[in-house]
Amino acid sequence: MKTHPLIARLGDEHGYPTLRADNLDAFCHAPGDAVLFCAGDPVQYPECLDVAVVLPELLRVWPGRFRAAVIAPEQETAIQARYGFNRWPTLVFLRGGDYLGALSGIQDWAVYLARINELLTAPISRPPSIGIAVSAAASPTCH
Repeated sequence: MKTHPLIARLGDEHGYPTLRADNLDAFCHAPGDAVLFCAGDPVQYPECLDVAVVLPELLRVWPGRFRAAVIAPEQETAIQARYGFNRWPTLVFLRGGDYLGALSGIQDWAVYLARINELLTAPISRPPSIGIAVSAAASPTCH
């Protein structure tokens, strides 16, 4: 599958690496803050093209504050499972490999600014689960 030109531009013009199995962990666990762009299929999720245009502008607001990378399509399911988001496209924010939070879909500019500022100053946290139901069998000794 050929990469859409707006997503390819992130690497070609802005130098964002595309993360695959061989370079994903090294990028994520490097010191400092980072954002992972999980685009999804542009045909199925056309919003990803809007986010591809907005992402470099967001990095300009905080110059040098965080690094960006594009998740290769074959890695997106693993990233989704690891960080517990359920909507495409999603920006996942990390600090030294630890989870800070995520923003899904296209947002108003003011929302991006406020939420990213919160994430960049937030303590690390545990990623949410992807919503797999867990149930326990009732104990015969209860009640």
